[in-house]
Amino acid sequence: MSSEILANVIRGATVESIHRGHFIVLDGEGNTIASAGDPDTVTFYRSSCKIFQAIPLITSGAADAFGFDESEIALACASHSGQKRHVEVAASMLDKLGLDETALHCGIHTPFYRPEAEKLIREGESPSTLQNNCSGKHSGMLAVARKIGADIETYENLENPVQQQILDIISRFAEIAKDDIAVASDGCCVPNFAVPVRAMARSLVNLISRADSFGEDISDASKRLIQASLNHPELIGGTDRLDTQIMQAAPDKVFSKVGADGVWLGGVMPSERWPSGLGIALKIEDGDDNRGRPVVAVELLRQLGVLRKEDLPDISPMPVSNRSGTTVGRVEPVIDPI
Repeated sequence: MSSEILANVIRGATVESIHRGHFIVLDGEGNTIASAGDPDTVTFYRSSCKIFQAIPLITSGAADAFGFDESEIALACASHSGQKRHVEVAASMLDKLGLDETALHCGIHTPFYRPEAEKLIREGESPSTLQNNCSGKHSGMLAVARKIGADIETYENLENPVQQQILDIISRFAEIAKDDIAVASDGCCVPNFAVPVRAMARSLVNLISRADSFGEDISDASKRLIQASLNHPELIGGTDRLDTQIMQAAPDKVFSKVGADGVWLGGVMPSERWPSGLGIALKIEDGDDNRGRPVVAVELLRQLGVLRKEDLPDISPMPVSNRSGTTVGRVEPVIDPI
């Protein structure tokens, strides 16, 4: 099965371009609630797996040993925007480890939050590793390395015990043997994992409703990480970021996590309609992060009853504007009713 059209970009009354892709929605019993395209397509989680990468932060005892508070635990799961609060939390994590930003091996990019990036330009300053969207994740990995006695100079390498623990977690939650998981370097230099889209959804619904099957320590870690993320949606993304917008629009109902190249995972908390919760995995085939992904993600959550029709109206359908700011079209989802 090939990919399917999931979003149309319409200018005037004419479809100008399309975004194709794959998605699947699974419940806690493993039943397929909805799907499109080919959910067995293999692709990388990218940043959508950060909450899984943070599980050893809890199970190793590192978070408690170094006195990380809930906001710091949430930032370990985040793809943050490099805003002041994000930088402060990341710096606090490193300070508690007796380290500074030079210990981070995530690289440097300009903050995703445009006003912060423009401020750096005005003041003639350069961005730092603390403003990298992965600085919280890397700080968490450094904490694990410190706690278990692993080499902090090579914490990002696959051979390091920190990354081996993470690979084991991915394997267990995705229900795929470690040898069958393709591994390559992510944008922030740590290993990332390629699995079928179906396995991504399965891993998230396992996290939400079946973590007990992995033992008490992993179950407790899963609950703690999810709750920290739900309690601090502003840290998971930031101002005008999809994850933050979704979780703020549906408080305590859904965990949202984007990944680069058009990936999105949504975890619907157990409810009357979905008693075992839901795991949603989406991959936009062309890697689009800004049009197809948000439009489809929001529409899926509306159809599943997590968001109301009036929620996030500027995201789905998404207005298309000309250079003067006049709305001249829209990006709209193409999804069969669930």
